[in-house]
Amino acid sequence: MPESHAVISGASIAGLSAAFWLRRVGWRVTVIERANAFRDGGQNVDVRGIAREVLTRMGLFDAVKTQNTTEMGTVLVTSTGKVKAELPFGGEDGATAELEVLRGDFARTILDHLPDGVEFIYGDTIAEVSDVFDAVDISTVGGLSLRADLLVIAEGVRSATRDRLFGDVVDQKELGVNMVFGTIPRTPTDDNRWRWYNAIGGRQIHLRPDNYGTIRAILAYSRGEDLKGLDRAGALSVVRARYQNAGWEASRILDAFDTSDDVYIDQLTQVRMSTWHRGRVVMAGDAGWCVTPMGGGGASLALTSGYVLAAYLSTNPHDFETALTSYEKWLRPLVDDVQSLPRGLQYFAYPQTRLGLAARGVVDKVIASRLLRPIAAKLTRVAETKQVLPALRDADE
Repeated sequence: MPESHAVISGASIAGLSAAFWLRRVGWRVTVIERANAFRDGGQNVDVRGIAREVLTRMGLFDAVKTQNTTEMGTVLVTSTGKVKAELPFGGEDGATAELEVLRGDFARTILDHLPDGVEFIYGDTIAEVSDVFDAVDISTVGGLSLRADLLVIAEGVRSATRDRLFGDVVDQKELGVNMVFGTIPRTPTDDNRWRWYNAIGGRQIHLRPDNYGTIRAILAYSRGEDLKGLDRAGALSVVRARYQNAGWEASRILDAFDTSDDVYIDQLTQVRMSTWHRGRVVMAGDAGWCVTPMGGGGASLALTSGYVLAAYLSTNPHDFETALTSYEKWLRPLVDDVQSLPRGLQYFAYPQTRLGLAARGVVDKVIASRLLRPIAAKLTRVAETKQVLPALRDADE
């Protein structure tokens, strides 16, 4: 009997997890990635909740842990860098997780441990998709024609393939928050903590250590201007004006971003879909349910999705509709939980006035107090479920 064939569009965490597990259950797997090579770099992600069990089943828990960013806790600081509150840290909970790694390192670890036989096509994207009887035909911009039993769309929040095939059921909710990420040189004043600063005008500044001797910096603010359509220089010019007189390390970060080779600018957008599958096409990761950094847990959900998808396909090999419906039914409660942001979170996270900032400071100190630390730690829990991971039938069983 010929192997079932899956085409996966996107080679980040969701796509690689799907490739790992589908190959593990005996599928032939082709991964299409628009970048010309595997993309290293990126900011912090973490592995929490049920994703830790998935990682253990992959045999990669220790391999990922060795890629730890070296971050040892999270502190809130004043405009002079003085610590005013320390958030819970340790184990599975806390702002800094036990498995705190860079996105590129996490994805690279999965890539390096893929089962033999996964094919990669770099520098290409999907142009057209058409359903045929019990299969899907795919053509690429580069001129390739592929026939597959399943297409997994794992292209990320701005997925063009998703919008072509599922546009009528996609709700993209702009959160009004802009974030600028980049790597900057480390200085003697930096340490191994995530340092977080809030300024009036809805502005945040973050500095986080990495395992490469540099610092991962983030500027995040609300309400954000529309930066789409601007080139990097134009967008950074807008951000620089927004951070004028913000204080602390704003000038240092902006100056470094001018020459950093991995600056990434994003307008946070939640993706909600009423269904994640149609026929032989299924969504995975941010393309289907982007939770954004405000919700957290995107990497954990992406990793988990690959396992759950392969598990149901392995136990329903001749009934794709049942398999994909079961995949969605199992995973959706985890996604819904993270996407349901508390009312008023944006105003708390991004205070606009001095009064709002002062109120935020009081709440921070209360949350960080010894008495309430266990409760505060629970606020960082994502991808947690009482559901048991579905059984997975290996190819050799």
